[in-house]
Amino acid sequence: MAVPKRRKTSSRRDQRRMHLFLKSPVLTYCPKCKKPVKPHTVCLNCGYYNNREVIDVLGKLTKKERKKREKEMKVSEKKEKAEKPLTMEELSKKA
Repeated sequence: MAVPKRRKTSSRRDQRRMHLFLKSPVLTYCPKCKKPVKPHTVCLNCGYYNNREVIDVLGKLTKKERKKREKEMKVSEKKEKAEKPLTMEELSKKA
């Protein structure tokens, strides 16, 4: 039976195991609701992909959950409008 001539050092062992680790998942953010989403997949929160509604997320919810989700979406849209930078036309207008 074959037996190793020399002991493998911890450095050699660690170099061999260099590629054996968990990689963190690659995430992007949904342009509509700003939630983290895997790339090239439909957002499960709002149902949008590529700026189009693909899944009717609100259709599957109960009435109470639907109201809550609609309220969240309105708040996020208001926040998005508030954070929107001013255009040159808006900046040039006199107050």
